[in-house]
Amino acid sequence: MTENPDTHTLTPLREGFLRSFVRWFLVGVALLWSLAVLTLAAARWIDPPTTAVHMQRRLQAWIHHKPYHERYEFVPLSQISPDFQHAVIAAEDARFYQHHGFDWHAIQIAAEEDMEAGPIRGGSTLTQQLVKNLFFGTGRSILRKGAEFTLVPMAELVLGKHRILELYLNVVEWGPGVYGAESACRYYYRTSARNIDRQQSAQLAAILPLPLKRRPDHMIRYSGLILERMRQVGW
Repeated sequence: MTENPDTHTLTPLREGFLRSFVRWFLVGVALLWSLAVLTLAAARWIDPPTTAVHMQRRLQAWIHHKPYHERYEFVPLSQISPDFQHAVIAAEDARFYQHHGFDWHAIQIAAEEDMEAGPIRGGSTLTQQLVKNLFFGTGRSILRKGAEFTLVPMAELVLGKHRILELYLNVVEWGPGVYGAESACRYYYRTSARNIDRQQSAQLAAILPLPLKRRPDHMIRYSGLILERMRQVGW
């Protein structure tokens, strides 16, 4: 029985190709990760002109031939009402100033609430949500979760809490084409983020993280819970 001479040559070729593919894939991943870290470092001083979520919504509107008008105005944290800041923290990440990017206790609570009464609030921290907004959009995948897991601590390290809160409040989605606190306040209440009152702040915070499905004026019950959380911590 004669052996096929091609058998011994194809196997090393395949193995070599696989090793080369894996090597270049890892190099590509490392380069993309490094670019993301550099982007985070730049975001400490430079306000992002757009985010992955913004680009995703524009692409979706183009694909489905729907009109799209983007409202996005970046303002300093000093021009956002403290009540608004506190309402968002109370709604989305009560331990924002205590954790280092991940709040495992909040994740467990969110999972229990989902099972008992449906989704009320997410378990992601503001830092996690910021990283997702900047780089990944709204999609979910194992690769995205893995990249997020490594980028969140870097965001905490290079940005700090003040800048993370400022970036998050300015880029987060608050409705169809509505991004950031200033645009949200003007879109829903025709006022500025500096002048929004306590009740309105809680109602706007209540539509997160489902801003395309919720309306502030329909969130009376949940906004009341947010106000109570704020009172409990002295805000």
